Amino acid sequence: MPLSGAVNAIKSSRLLSWKPIGKLQQTIANSIQLSGITLHSGKITTVKIYPELAQKGRYFYFNSTIIPASIQHVNSSPLCTTLCKSNHTIRTVEHLLSALEATGVDNCRIEIIDPSSQDNLSTEVPIFDGSAREWVDAIERVGLKVAEDSSGSSCEKLAPFLNEPVHVRKNDSFIAAFPLPKGCLTYGINFPQVPAIGCQWFSTASLDDPWYTREIAPSRTFCIFEEVQTMRNAGLIKGGSAENALVCSADKGWLNPPLRFHDEPCRHKVLDLIGDLSLLAQNGNQGLPVAHIVAYKGGHALHADLVRLLSEVS
Repeated sequence: MPLSGAVNAIKSSRLLSWKPIGKLQQTIANSIQLSGITLHSGKITTVKIYPELAQKGRYFYFNSTIIPASIQHVNSSPLCTTLCKSNHTIRTVEHLLSALEATGVDNCRIEIIDPSSQDNLSTEVPIFDGSAREWVDAIERVGLKVAEDSSGSSCEKLAPFLNEPVHVRKNDSFIAAFPLPKGCLTYGINFPQVPAIGCQWFSTASLDDPWYTREIAPSRTFCIFEEVQTMRNAGLIKGGSAENALVCSADKGWLNPPLRFHDEPCRHKVLDLIGDLSLLAQNGNQGLPVAHIVAYKGGHALHADLVRLLSEVS
C-alpha cells in the first residue's frame, strides 16, 4: 500500500527517473551543535544543525547567505568539496553530507559559525577525527522524525533510479554507473608508490543505515607523508595532524596506527563518494542514485562530474 503524503514531483532526466521508495521524508528530531578544528584553514568553527520542513532539503546558512547542498553550487577545489554562492564558500562539506545522506536526514538547516573569519566570505566544516563517526553519533543521539511541510503534511521520499549505463573518466581514473534495482557501491584505489596502501578494492551490496554506521562512518581520511609539506606550501591542511588523518610513508608505512579496518583508506573513499553523490538530492529526496556505481582512483572532482552528468535534464 503506498504511503500517504504531499505531492513531491521532480522532473526526470534522460538518465534518471525519480520514484517513491516506500518511505517518508525525515529530519532530525532536535538540533545538533558541534565545534572543532578545520582541516585546511586550521580554524575552530561551530556547526549547528536544525530540523527543517519537508521538501526544503539540506542547505547551509553562513553569514546570512543560504547555500543549498546541491551540485549547482559546487566549486572546484583541491582535496575537498566546496559549496559557493554569492562569493560565500564553505569547504570540506563531504563528511557531514555523507552522514546526513546515509542516516536519512533529508531536510535540515546547517548553520556555520566562524568567529575567526576575517573576510566573512569563506568558512569550513570541522574535520574532527577525519571520519564521519562524530556526525553519525550526534544524529543518533537526537534521533529522526518524519518531516512535515508548512501545512502539517508528510511527504513521500523519492530516489533517483538510473535508466542506462553512464561513465566519467580522467586519464586512468573513472566512475561508471549501471542500472540496478538496488543500490550498491564498488571502489578501488591504487598507490603503487606506497606499499602499505597499494591496490585496494571495497564493495558492498547494502547501503542501509546500520551498515554505513558500522562499516563506513568510522573510516578516516588519509595522506602520504612525503606529500604533506607540498600541501602545506599550497596553503592546505593547516589544521591537519595525526589526530585527524591517517598518515602513511612510502618507506616506513603507517606512522599513526592502528587502522580501524585493514582497507580503511578505500572505505574512506566510499564515505566521500556518498557525500558527493548526496549533492544530487532535490527537495528533500534521496541523493544517492539507485544503481551499481563503480569507481577507480576517483576523487571529489570526478565524483562531481558524475553528479553533473546525472543531473542534466535533456
